[in-house]
Amino acid sequence: MTKTKKIVLAVAAAGILFATFLESVPAEESHSGHDMGTMSMKADTPSTEGYKAAMDKMHADMMGTAYTGDADADFVRGMIPHHQGAIDMAKVELKHGKDPVIRKLAEGVIKAQEAEIKQMQDWLKAHGEK
Repeated sequence: MTKTKKIVLAVAAAGILFATFLESVPAEESHSGHDMGTMSMKADTPSTEGYKAAMDKMHADMMGTAYTGDADADFVRGMIPHHQGAIDMAKVELKHGKDPVIRKLAEGVIKAQEAEIKQMQDWLKAHGEK
């Protein structure tokens, strides 16, 4: 499998996990701009609490990224917490999920996102970035 296909599959897997999570939110809620703070999410199950915590952390870490004006570095710095958020959500699935297909998908998301985070961290290091 080519690297491009792996990236496309990883992004698709993360999207599927995110869409599955959003199925628990009423249809009339707005999802624009990932503004999860305006959504009324029930925290009545450990998995819901886990997903909410993972997404809250991801958004805080993404918003805490200082912009440099370098499009490449700014992209990488923003994507690292985004990918970590996908990993954290996949771990919630593995802890609480039961469907073997989705659990396998979550395992694939973790593997792919960890590899991409390492690639981005290596790129930052090679380019003298923190």
